[in-house]
Amino acid sequence: MAYNVTLVPSGREFQVEDGEAVLSAALRQGVGLPYGCKNGGCGSCKAKLVEGSVEHGAHSSSALSKDDETRGFALLCCAHAKGDLVIESREVKGIGDIPVKRLPCRVNALERRADDVIIMRLQLPANERFQYLAGQYIEFILKDGKRRSYSMATAPHEEGSLELHLRHMPGGVFTDHVFHQMKEREILRFEGPLGTFFLREDTDKPIVLLASGTGFAPIKAIVEHAAHKELERPMTLYWGARQLKDIYLRELAEQWAREIPGFTFVPVLSEAAPEDQWQGRTGFVHRAVVEDLPDLSNYEVYACGAPVMVESARRDFIAHHHLPEAAFFADAFTTEADNPGGGQ
Repeated sequence: MAYNVTLVPSGREFQVEDGEAVLSAALRQGVGLPYGCKNGGCGSCKAKLVEGSVEHGAHSSSALSKDDETRGFALLCCAHAKGDLVIESREVKGIGDIPVKRLPCRVNALERRADDVIIMRLQLPANERFQYLAGQYIEFILKDGKRRSYSMATAPHEEGSLELHLRHMPGGVFTDHVFHQMKEREILRFEGPLGTFFLREDTDKPIVLLASGTGFAPIKAIVEHAAHKELERPMTLYWGARQLKDIYLRELAEQWAREIPGFTFVPVLSEAAPEDQWQGRTGFVHRAVVEDLPDLSNYEVYACGAPVMVESARRDFIAHHHLPEAAFFADAFTTEADNPGGGQ
């Protein structure tokens, strides 16, 4: 049995099979809906249920709370229709034009940039053209079928290897292997591109880029893509970390500030070490944004990193600093431990 799903305000319709997640059905039929992790962990696909009802599979309460459900919201990645639905959600243009592929790749290089950060470079098959949008991610498919998601730090126009930034999660099956056993030339499989976190180019609004930790990876792709396209929109990058060593590509961001017209870099440390001799900004990185920009009504914000940072920024920017909800784009870096029932 299939049910009809209608999106408002666009009026777009698609079919969802009994037992199929609404998001999966939409993506299968080329309908672009906002999403991130696809497993109930991040909340990027939360949407208002105007008519009809759904049953939810396992999900994080931070992605969809009981109060959210009471107010009529659904988490589309794990929502199963019980009948026809009308859903209020914006459509994401552009992602349906790029094919999602499953490809082998070879580990070209492993560069340790911090105690817990490795930059991995992947070599794709020589005859393969891999298209994606700046900010999207891929999913590694592990031998047991489990998946691990990582954003591409390489801008789409770049030739050569694909760059990823991996943070070590102690006890994590995949990152333990990467940090302790993986050797160059190892073969991996991945699927992509995925996600709706990418630079929108249909406006000239100034851009706030907000990163914590390795959330810098897709931000790097966005900045380098914008510079390549010679976009004239002002960009300010706020990169938050605990200590200075965690701003693991600080020299690159400082180089952008020197070389890219209209680009500003603001590093923010929450627990600066004495040896950092830090004289810069401190505290929560999203608070640094509103200290500088109390009125965000004419900005677009791209936020990537820890879920608590992304959600705090979303809530505060929209509720208290006039940012339109449609101008906040996010990719929360959930780990396997964040996933419903997940371990490492």
